[in-house]
Amino acid sequence: MPHTLKWFRPGRIIVVNDKMQQGYSYRLTALPGQRTDPRFTPQVSPAQMLAWGVFEGHYLNDCQEEFPAEWFAQARHKLAPLRPDETKNCFGVKSRLPRGEWIKRGWILPFDPDPRGWFQWYCRYWLGRRLADVDDRQIRRWAAFTRHRAQVVKNCRPGDLTCRKRQRQALLQWAYNPFI
Repeated sequence: MPHTLKWFRPGRIIVVNDKMQQGYSYRLTALPGQRTDPRFTPQVSPAQMLAWGVFEGHYLNDCQEEFPAEWFAQARHKLAPLRPDETKNCFGVKSRLPRGEWIKRGWILPFDPDPRGWFQWYCRYWLGRRLADVDDRQIRRWAAFTRHRAQVVKNCRPGDLTCRKRQRQALLQWAYNPFI
């Protein structure tokens, strides 16, 4: 049964049993939304990302019990429970590679506690899970993604949301403000 955001607090142990992970658990050590690494300054929360439309509406559908119920209630119109649907994305475009490609490129590692990748890590980090080595690797990946923001700024007129829609969608999926 999903919990409200108030339930998530330091000391809580989250047990995960979904299609991709069974018997995994983690302890929350920070308050939800608390940033403990000054290098990591996401512009969009996981709840906002889901509500605006990310990962073709199909990313966390089988593991909603792990995360705050409010995240999915606010995103109800942007979820695609049966199969990925690019129209559910904020910019209405396909903008992701299959998970197998993420593994092939080394973006998801065999020993990774987050088998769904960066966004799953971000959701768990936002809730308060801290894993020093994993956090460092994912924060470095997030920081490197800022190059896409630079490309949108360089090549698009301010406010022209039709310019570089795939890149804007990718920015949103990495917790950057895509409405630049």
